[in-house]
Amino acid sequence: MPTPRYEFYETEDRLTLSIFDKGVDLADVQIKFEPRAFSYIRGDNVVQLEPLKGQIDTEKSDYAIGKVKIEVRFVKVAAIRWGGLVGDAPDPLNAFPTTTTTTAAASAGHKPFYKNWDGITNKILADDKPVTTSEDPNAGGDAAVNKFFQEIYGNADENTKRAMMKSFVESGGTTLSTNWEEVSRGTVEVKPPQGSEWKKWAM
Repeated sequence: MPTPRYEFYETEDRLTLSIFDKGVDLADVQIKFEPRAFSYIRGDNVVQLEPLKGQIDTEKSDYAIGKVKIEVRFVKVAAIRWGGLVGDAPDPLNAFPTTTTTTAAASAGHKPFYKNWDGITNKILADDKPVTTSEDPNAGGDAAVNKFFQEIYGNADENTKRAMMKSFVESGGTTLSTNWEEVSRGTVEVKPPQGSEWKKWAM
């Protein structure tokens, strides 16, 4: 199948993909958003991107059809620059399985987007059910540590919360910082425990 020419640009919050396909009829287009995948189909013209470098919010992502191109706007779940469209890196926020399929008859407007750090974190914390020592002999260890960090987050100011989420996501879960001034300067490096080696997942 032929693949139309496409290009993209991004900010920390979202990525805009331009697919150059002339004379598009709404009735012939199928566009599908998934947390780590995207597809555009019009007859024999197909653009399939999987896995995406990061996770997208399928409810807030949208598209607009013009005379010479289709503009697709991916709203990122984590405010991080991808540096590319597809990649095999693991996604630490893959606990948000939502899928949205839009078809020809749906008209896509410009939807609002924002960084919702509290929403992301509350979703993660809600999935962590308390474990008793009778259910898990190690509950006094990891569970106690998790509770400790939850309490820090719950009592923290906005900059501290942002620092904790950004450092955790960008480091692949190997770093948790509360210093937003330091974390905001750039990407947080992966720092595996001493004696171990960090490897990307093979998809």
